[in-house]
Amino acid sequence: MVVEPHPPITVPETDKNPVRRRRDPANTTLAVGVGIVATIIGLIVLAWFVLYVTKGRFLKNTFENVASRMAERDIKVAGDFQFYFDVIDAKFLADGMTISNPKGATWATKPNFFEAKHIETRIKTIPLIFGERRAEWLVLDGGRVDAEWSPDKKNTWTFGDPNKKGEPFQWPIIGRANVTDTEVRYIDPALFVKVDVKVGDIAAGDTRIDGKVPFTGEGTLRDKPFTMEGAILSPNSTVTFGRTQFEMHAKSGATYLDLNGTLPAATQIEGSDLNLKVRGPNIRYLFDFLGVAAPDTRNYLFTSKLTKAGDEWRFTRINGRYGASDLAGKMTISFPNDRLFLNAVLNSKLVDIIDVGPFIGYEPTALATKGPTAAVVQTGATPRVLPDAPLRMDAISHFDAHILYKVKDFRNPKFPISNVDLTFDLKDKLMVLSPFTLDIAGGRLASDISINARVPSVITDYDIRLSPTPMGKLLAGFGVTQNGTTGTIKARVQMKGTGDTLRDSLATSNGRIAIILPRGTFWTQYVQLAEFDIGVFVQKLFEDKLKKPIEINCGLIAFTVKNGVAAADPILIDTTKNVMTAKGGFSFKDESLDMAFRADGKKFSLFSGQSPVGIRGYFAEPGINIISPQLLARGGAGVALGVVASPLAAVLAFVDPGDAKAAACGPILAGASTAAQRTAKGERRKDTGNVSENRQQAGDRKQPTTLIK
Repeated sequence: MVVEPHPPITVPETDKNPVRRRRDPANTTLAVGVGIVATIIGLIVLAWFVLYVTKGRFLKNTFENVASRMAERDIKVAGDFQFYFDVIDAKFLADGMTISNPKGATWATKPNFFEAKHIETRIKTIPLIFGERRAEWLVLDGGRVDAEWSPDKKNTWTFGDPNKKGEPFQWPIIGRANVTDTEVRYIDPALFVKVDVKVGDIAAGDTRIDGKVPFTGEGTLRDKPFTMEGAILSPNSTVTFGRTQFEMHAKSGATYLDLNGTLPAATQIEGSDLNLKVRGPNIRYLFDFLGVAAPDTRNYLFTSKLTKAGDEWRFTRINGRYGASDLAGKMTISFPNDRLFLNAVLNSKLVDIIDVGPFIGYEPTALATKGPTAAVVQTGATPRVLPDAPLRMDAISHFDAHILYKVKDFRNPKFPISNVDLTFDLKDKLMVLSPFTLDIAGGRLASDISINARVPSVITDYDIRLSPTPMGKLLAGFGVTQNGTTGTIKARVQMKGTGDTLRDSLATSNGRIAIILPRGTFWTQYVQLAEFDIGVFVQKLFEDKLKKPIEINCGLIAFTVKNGVAAADPILIDTTKNVMTAKGGFSFKDESLDMAFRADGKKFSLFSGQSPVGIRGYFAEPGINIISPQLLARGGAGVALGVVASPLAAVLAFVDPGDAKAAACGPILAGASTAAQRTAKGERRKDTGNVSENRQQAGDRKQPTTLIK
């Protein structure tokens, strides 16, 4: 039997050469990434473990070298050193640590910026990544901090290049603190401040602080000594950065400052909620600490809320008094471009006129105790009433300001004043009071005043305008009877002078003063204003028994001021019976008065040629002389009645172009005397007598000496 061989087994081609499986690139990358991350995490955990076990003590030399190189100053740790991560927050400990002041900082008073016998803290790591320095707690013993500015704007706490401009100091935010035997020195030549503060002890627990951080200090600010004491109160303040209570009391002479409230953290002023109370004999002493020029005041007491927002110190809900006046509002102090800027909105319900005296240079306490006589000062044998307090150039050159101030009412025995609205701007030694408005006796006074201290000789511009104001109300305090006085008064003063006092600026001023009296009646009684008897004055001018009001048709009282001397230019008042003219003037230089008034009757009568009435003396001590016809004839009176030949239309337009028509002053004021007056049609007036004309001509021929030298 034949056995046939089996056919050969054929292996499929696919089985002979099996295809390898292709790996997914994404899976490979993921695996590699996981491996790398796991390795990094492992290394971090290993490093964390090594640091935690060794407390990072082996990094001491590395820390000194790296920190010194980055800060460009010597940083040393003499004793124990620890730096490790306590869970995720960094734990730092150093004994005998010193940080030197910048190299070459010969202006620094101490060799080291920081010293500590022992410092220990836990730093929040995640906030640090985003640039926020925040410590959960701080233990500091035997600390010494030397925080100083140099005259050229370098400081001891700006690390790195010692020649770069210093940066503002930013406290790290510290939630809790255990501070013992620590001192801080702060010096700033630009602000003229030097202070040494001693920080006391505090007992700390694991999660709560039941004590306080007391501090005391003393120093000088603009060469004025002060002392301070206070505490950071942290009862039951937890490790979650709870709000911290704060209090401080400071004193300089008779000036006291009390501050208390809450801080977001022990060393964080930003967003604080503080209560401020200041009191003293003169608010100027308080602002002198800031280098801000403030007027003198009587005793003051103010309270306000205080907080810091960015670069601004905000004083809100200001409330208090100075002297017999109240004050409320808000104020912000900031330092744009390293220059103090004061921005305030203030208001008063009632201001005593005595408290306003210091704004123009009078001493308030003397005014309060002696009355108006306190404003009179004897200069040689001459009484002077204009203040000569100099502008405080040292103060106004160091700050700028924008102040809005409103006063509802004034306590003033002479003039009824209310609704004061003042805008005060100071920028680089240029002061502007504009607008400066107030209601006075039923009228409105508007002023624009600028004081330019940018030039060696201070220049002051005055532009003061009085709207139509009832004379009865305006002059009621001087004996004018409101019942029977219907006339109004409108005026303008525009002058410019040089000098750093009100007295000097007026004594060198040039400009014009003009007062218009439209039609109305005027009635006065026998009363006294200092030693100036208005009743006798008016009686002598008009030779009337004053049994009825004087009827005024129109009047113009104007002065041209040249180099501090004001000359009548012109003075002319027309009534139903008389035309009053005047010559002379007054001087801001020595505050002297030298004027002569005369009333010429419009119709002939035995009394139509009254003797001139002279005003002599000084602003502080005016007096009346009755100039007899005999004295006038001899030329001894030194007057020449009439008006200066100024264009009357120009004088009227200076006050208000509409006044001439409204008051019908044109025909009345067209002449230099009663005889020269003409009607609106240009015809000679028939109600003027020859007696006045002849008397005027006789007076003109004498050509007496000039009143104002």
